[in-house]
Amino acid sequence: MSADVVDEAVPPVTVIECPTRLDFSYTPGVAQSRFLRALERGEITGQRCPKCKKVYVPPRGACSMCGVATEEELVLSGKGTITTFCTTQIPSPGLVPPYVTAWIRLDGSDITSMFLIQECDPAEVRLGMRVEAVWVEEADRKADLGNISYFRPIDEPDAEYETYKDYV
Repeated sequence: MSADVVDEAVPPVTVIECPTRLDFSYTPGVAQSRFLRALERGEITGQRCPKCKKVYVPPRGACSMCGVATEEELVLSGKGTITTFCTTQIPSPGLVPPYVTAWIRLDGSDITSMFLIQECDPAEVRLGMRVEAVWVEEADRKADLGNISYFRPIDEPDAEYETYKDYV
């Protein structure tokens, strides 16, 4: 049978499972190491650019806009504002759909980061919603971002659009 002939008795292929694996090692620099150690203590830290005053979370050691070293370190509250989000209907390891991932601008930061949103109905998640970090148990913490399990809504009014419009 030639390749361009279709056998009507054989159903078409609609899904192919291709498990993949990516092993890698990450060696953090000085700024990232300090950030990861702070997460292990239950703190979120950032660094402020001395020139433009932007606060980077996680710290990068240098401002990507100005090219100068960022040495001033700040501890953030762990609260933030949802700037964009996605409700996913497809299962993922450890997650039952529907679940929400959101870009969150932490209070005091000029960068957004992506986290899970839980402890609320996915249909209730909205732009401007105020949220806070939920940490893993202190005994289970290690130097990685996994110390923040997810973010949950807090009893605060939604942020005004003007405060996060540049992050949408």
